[in-house]
Amino acid sequence: MIIALIGVSGSGKTAVGRALAERLACPFVDADDFHPESNIEKMSSGEPLNDDDRRPWLTALSQTIDELCTKHIQVVLACSALKHDYQELLQTSDDCVQFVLLHGSFELIQSRIEQRRGHFMPAALLQSQFDTLELPEDAVQVDVTPSIPEIVDEIISRLHLQS
Repeated sequence: MIIALIGVSGSGKTAVGRALAERLACPFVDADDFHPESNIEKMSSGEPLNDDDRRPWLTALSQTIDELCTKHIQVVLACSALKHDYQELLQTSDDCVQFVLLHGSFELIQSRIEQRRGHFMPAALLQSQFDTLELPEDAVQVDVTPSIPEIVDEIISRLHLQS
């Protein structure tokens, strides 16, 4: 199973993903690592990505997910996957991917983005992500207000996982 933590930038996908992967003793994959340099430069300059920018990124992710599912490797994946189209592209034919939407208030997430250092995604693009977000129908939804260990506990409980 691929546990795909999705949501807007600053929702905690990477921090929660790393903690969850550690608890489950499985690999963690960050979708940001699959972005071509042109996407990172565009976001760093304060310009949101469009569907054409995302297509090669999502294609590479989809191929990686298919390989992992074929090998039956459990992985925690952090990926924005804001639109239904993106979520569908990442879902495999055997429903190997379980989406977990990490959500919180705009104010909470904005404050987190403003506090973090060394990330290419500026706080100025957060509203565009909230505007783009399409809530997945089959995702487990988890509030990111609690601490990371509490969020991880909730995900494990809601997905009925063994840690």
